[in-house]
Amino acid sequence: MKQQRKLVNFDEVRNNNLKSVFLFFLFMIIIASIGMLIGFIWGSFWFGLILALIFGVVYGIIAWFAGANMLLALSKAKIVTKKEYPHLYHTIEGLSLAAGIPTPKAYVIEDEALNAFATGRGPKDSSIVVTTGLLKKLNREELEGVVAHEMYHIKNYDIRAMMIAAVMVGVIMLLSDLLLRSFLWGGKGNDREGGNAQLIFIIIGIVLAILAPLIAELIRLSLSRKREYSADAGAAILTRYPQGLANALKKIRDDPDPLVNTANKATAHLYISSPFRKKGGWFQRMFSTHPPIDERISRLEAM
Repeated sequence: MKQQRKLVNFDEVRNNNLKSVFLFFLFMIIIASIGMLIGFIWGSFWFGLILALIFGVVYGIIAWFAGANMLLALSKAKIVTKKEYPHLYHTIEGLSLAAGIPTPKAYVIEDEALNAFATGRGPKDSSIVVTTGLLKKLNREELEGVVAHEMYHIKNYDIRAMMIAAVMVGVIMLLSDLLLRSFLWGGKGNDREGGNAQLIFIIIGIVLAILAPLIAELIRLSLSRKREYSADAGAAILTRYPQGLANALKKIRDDPDPLVNTANKATAHLYISSPFRKKGGWFQRMFSTHPPIDERISRLEAM
């Protein structure tokens, strides 16, 4: 019981709540900056700024109240009942009871890859999603380890910051694309400033559009790889069997086709392991959304 009480790290909960606020304001600053550039192109600096801020606030409200459903729909996850997947359902029920939180909803993605994620605003509004491949290839202890990992993300409000970041990344890339298209379409601002100014802003827009994926990666990295290590440790406490999750991670690591077909760059950091095909090189490792899986396995086996 003493170990169970350590499952809740109140510093982590507070930090994740603060991180959610920080990410929202960062979201607004980026939108405002892109809006000012778009407004300049179309001849009204303030119109672009106000329009972008209205768009950001509205989208932020939508993300808060419907972000989880948007992510579930984007991932083509379908809600399941106890009758359809009794083992998954009972595993989630049992571990939520051990964690002391309401039972998350159970979702499944029809995909042979081995992966899972959690989403929602907090413990009272959360969902755990697993692929059918994971259900087929993991035994009971391994599935419990994966579900417990996601349960920890829910318990400690990781999912709130993760959801906001996922939505924010999508918006940044959308607005960057709109900015580039605005240069290509032309606008009042182009005629007003002359050739040199027009060329400068076109270059800025192209650079920003190119850097958008990199900005998205940096936002995801702001959530910190340590979050995955913490969730692994929390899963070990919940199940009292670290080897279960370690064995599950080994199967996930050795999956010959880890690609989750419905995953994208905006949602990749939600998963327990990268949902893309493995690529080597220092650059890929530097911008990875997850810590090295072998290191995670080693830490679990050392517990």
